[in-house]
Amino acid sequence: MARPHVLPIVNAFVLSMDDLEVLPATMAMSTPRSDEIVGAIYDDHQRELYSFALHACRDREAAEDLVQESFVRLMIEVDAGRMPTNVRGWLYRVVANLAVSRGRRATVARRGLHAIVEHDDDQGPEPAYLEGERRSDLETVLGELGADARTALLMAANGFSGLEIADAIGRSPNATRTLMCRSRIQLRERLVSMGTVA
Repeated sequence: MARPHVLPIVNAFVLSMDDLEVLPATMAMSTPRSDEIVGAIYDDHQRELYSFALHACRDREAAEDLVQESFVRLMIEVDAGRMPTNVRGWLYRVVANLAVSRGRRATVARRGLHAIVEHDDDQGPEPAYLEGERRSDLETVLGELGADARTALLMAANGFSGLEIADAIGRSPNATRTLMCRSRIQLRERLVSMGTVA
């Protein structure tokens, strides 16, 4: 038999337990907000996504940016009512695509870096004239190539991937690689015969 001075404590505890049981039921009936959904997903997957991004780009800050951007995009999808069915896979795909895009932009930037480097030494008009001659020869040789080959080489020079080039010219990726290889050889041989390339 319970002692009389313990009963008020037990009753108070039972009342507080009843209140606690009511809270989850009302919370379950309300729909969670998108920031709560994405926050929970972030807590579940952030570490593994960060590790994946770090392996992809080998830069801690860039990996953090990729993960953050992937969750921003998830928030946009959830707000729009387009919740991915496989959230984890969707996030991995977004991080991978962002890493590829980042790498492509970095490659294009490195290729164009020489164009923005200032040369203080004025060498006169001769280097500019020779550069104009080389460009003219290159344009002539590019004009001799077929439309697909010319398009493929120009797209490759501007940082497009092999799949994007294949899609643009309507060929399979293997056929596109073969076309580009042959076109580069033809281009080089022609420029050597013109004396433009040694």
